[in-house]
Amino acid sequence: MTTPLGINGFGRARTLIGLGLAVGGLATAYRVFLRERCLTWGATGDEASMTMPGDDLLAEPAVLATRAITVHAPATAVWPWLVQMGSGRGGAYTYDWIENLLGLDMHSAREVLPEFQNLKVGETYPLGPKGPRLRVEILDPDHALVFRSEDGNWVWAFALLHCAEGIRLISRNRIAMPHASIPARLFNLLVMEPGSLIMERRMLLGIKERAEALARNPISIAPA
Repeated sequence: MTTPLGINGFGRARTLIGLGLAVGGLATAYRVFLRERCLTWGATGDEASMTMPGDDLLAEPAVLATRAITVHAPATAVWPWLVQMGSGRGGAYTYDWIENLLGLDMHSAREVLPEFQNLKVGETYPLGPKGPRLRVEILDPDHALVFRSEDGNWVWAFALLHCAEGIRLISRNRIAMPHASIPARLFNLLVMEPGSLIMERRMLLGIKERAEALARNPISIAPA
């Protein structure tokens, strides 16, 4: 005779199996139909596959995202917004309220801040009080800027390429997850990857807006 406890246990097992199948199906559908578009928003096929500065700093990432936008401005109007990015600096030009729910201390500047324009290779600063520390690995003014986390598991690169309309601003994230569990990998796949698109898309649009405004009105640079 089956006890009530046995019935409940069987029900829980069926629920867990069903949940596992649903998550597996969702992960498969995302990989097949949406993942490439999520990880390459705004980038052309050539941009997504091209070699960028910093690629050699993390040769075999678990996640590779290349996103891009056209900025109708010269590189000199884009570069200042890149070098002042960061917690307690110029912010990330995205949704500050979301960043600050995570304690990242992001306050997106509307002006070029002279005190943060002299970035140098080797400088490090944290991504929020509890976030990873980023080190400047490559700094080629008006061309490329590359950061790497101190644990070596994240490389974030920006490239500025000239085009007929102005500049193609390309952002590439290379992420390793050497010790991540299967649930952690699923969370990254189904939550963090789509979430990163929302935030990075807003960041690229924010830089575009600011750079184009600066190109139209250079005196918007804040005084030293």
